[in-house]
Amino acid sequence: MRILDWKSLSAAQRNQTLRRPAQRHAAATKEAAQSIIDAVRREGDAALLALTEKFDEIRLASLQVTAQEFKVAERALNTVQTAAIERAIANVRRFHAAQMPALLRVETATGVVCERFSVPIRAVGLYVPAGSAPLPSTAIMLAVPAAIAACPVRAMCTPPARNGAADPAVLVAARKSGIDQVFKVGGAQAIAAMAYGTATIPKCDKVFGPGNAWVTAAKMLVAQDAAGAAADLPAGVTEVMVIADDTARADFVAADLLAQAEHSPDAQSLLVTTSVSLAEEVARQVPRQVASLSRAGILAQSVAHMRLLIVDTLDTAFEIANDYAPEHLLLEIREPRRWLGRVGAAGAVFLGHWSPESMGDYCSGPNHTLPTYGYAKAYSGLSLEDFQKRITVQELTPAGLTDLGPTAQILANLEGLDAHAAAVTIRLAAIEEATG
Repeated sequence: MRILDWKSLSAAQRNQTLRRPAQRHAAATKEAAQSIIDAVRREGDAALLALTEKFDEIRLASLQVTAQEFKVAERALNTVQTAAIERAIANVRRFHAAQMPALLRVETATGVVCERFSVPIRAVGLYVPAGSAPLPSTAIMLAVPAAIAACPVRAMCTPPARNGAADPAVLVAARKSGIDQVFKVGGAQAIAAMAYGTATIPKCDKVFGPGNAWVTAAKMLVAQDAAGAAADLPAGVTEVMVIADDTARADFVAADLLAQAEHSPDAQSLLVTTSVSLAEEVARQVPRQVASLSRAGILAQSVAHMRLLIVDTLDTAFEIANDYAPEHLLLEIREPRRWLGRVGAAGAVFLGHWSPESMGDYCSGPNHTLPTYGYAKAYSGLSLEDFQKRITVQELTPAGLTDLGPTAQILANLEGLDAHAAAVTIRLAAIEEATG
C-alpha cells in the first residue's frame, strides 16, 4: 500500500498507478477463455463435467439442481437469514419495478404516428459467482429484474462447492426471486454453456452477471459471435474509489477500501484525498482492520494494489475519478450531493459518510452488477431495460404519406437508392389515382 502525491507523478507513473491488476494478463486470459468455450461447444455436458472436476475439484453426476436440493438448501438457512434475503429481494424488486417503461407514442407529423414498446428477452442466462465466496446477493440482482421483465426462459449457473452442492443461500435467493432452473457449473464454461446451449443447459439469447477475469473474457467473446449470446456489460474483478476530504473518518474509509479488496487478489481499492493526515491514518487503519478479518490471504495480495493518492483539490480528485471510471465511487466529503454533478463516469455513487458500498451490494435497491475495467465511461449498471428489447412501430395514413413521402424520395435519391424512393412513389401514385 502506497501513499502517492499525484502532482509529483509523471503521466506514465499516473497511468501505471491507475492500471487495473486484472488487465495485466488480458491476452493470456482471453486465450484461455476461448479454449474453454471451444471445448464446451465441441463436447457439451461432457466438457462441463470435466472442467468442473478440473477447476472445482468435484466430480458431479449431473449438472442441474434438483427439487430435493432446493429443499435441503431451504432447511440449511435459519429464519433470520431467510428473512434478510426476503427483505433484500423486496427492496431490489421495488427499485426495479419502478423502471418499467411506459408505451411511447408520438405523432411526428400529421398522419405519421411513431411508437415504442418493450418486450422481454426470450431466454436469459444468469451467472452467479461462488469461487472464493458464494454470492446470493448476485442471484437476487439478476433474478429479480429478469422476473419483473417476464423473460420466459431464466437459467442460472453457479459453481458447486467441494461437496457437490450449490451454495444454499444462492439457491434460496434464486428460488425466492423466481428462478427454478439452476445448474452447478461456473467460470468461462458456464458462460459458454448458456451462450451456445448443451443437452442440459438451454441456449440463452443474453448472458448476465459479474465474475472473474476469465468469466468477463468469455462474455466478451461469446457476444462477438453471431452464434453465441449478447452480454450485459463488462462486469469483472471489483474495484472501488473513495474521494475523501478532511471530514472523512479514516476507519470508515479503510473499511470501505477493504470491503472490495476482500473479493479477489486482483481487486483494486483507491483513495483520492485532499488530506495528507487522512491518508496517513488510513494507511495505519488498513493493517489493523485486516488483522481482524477472515480473508487475510486474499487481502494480503489485494492490499498490495491499494493506492492512496494525495491531490491539491477536489476538482483534481473528480478529474481522476472520471478518467479511471470506477465501478464504485464513494464521496466521503462535505456536501457530497453538491459534487454529484461532477461525476461523469462511475457504475454507482455512494453519497456521504453513512452510505457504505456494502449496502448497495446487498439490499438498498439499485443493481450491484456494474461495469468495471473503466467501462463505466460508456456502460451503465444493470437495470430492468437490460432484460427487455425496445421495438418501434410506425404507421402512416395516406395523408401522412402524401405530406412526408416527398422528403423520403429526396433523401433516397441523394443516397442513390432508387428502390427506396420507388416504394414511396408507387404509393403516392396510388393515392393520387384514388383521389382523382
